[in-house]
Amino acid sequence: MNKLKAVCVYCGSNFNGDLQLRKAIKQLADVLVREEIKLVYGGGSVGVMGILANDILNAGGLVTGVIPQFLMDKEVGHKGLTEMILTENMHQRKQKMADLSDGFVILPGGFGTLEEFFEVLTWLQLGLHHKPIGVLNVDGFYDPLFAQMEMMVRSKFLKPANRDLVFNETDAEILIDKMDHFSAVPDEVWFKERNLI
Repeated sequence: MNKLKAVCVYCGSNFNGDLQLRKAIKQLADVLVREEIKLVYGGGSVGVMGILANDILNAGGLVTGVIPQFLMDKEVGHKGLTEMILTENMHQRKQKMADLSDGFVILPGGFGTLEEFFEVLTWLQLGLHHKPIGVLNVDGFYDPLFAQMEMMVRSKFLKPANRDLVFNETDAEILIDKMDHFSAVPDEVWFKERNLI
């Protein structure tokens, strides 16, 4: 178990004005700053990501943004971060964010948030990293997604051990604490059955 020093947060570039979500963002920001955990995120100034970055900066925390040049050119990049890293494309952006982070937190978002979540979750299942992944499940937002994971287990497309690799919590403090004590044990049976290890 290693103390988290930097956490990558995947979240929406929109904000729907929901008060429960706003409260959850503030709680996560407060926990990260108190625990001296740097935020790594997509570098945007708008939506959930912009609010989270501003909350952390306003509380004296550290924020690293990673953004491709084409988005910076559209003026959606945050101008006041501790550090901004420019990449050539989205693939480099995702790899850089993952490399800089000790764990991943998922807040409500859209297609991009889900795509990033499942990519790092698949990487964990494959043993390509051993970093914790936690969903901050605000007001049941991700309940249908976890129900889908249960369907995958029942249908034998997903091992229970691999479904259990991701934390599902409604409280940021509990989530970060669990991530701090995470030990990855993906089920590699499907590798062995196919002589892949």
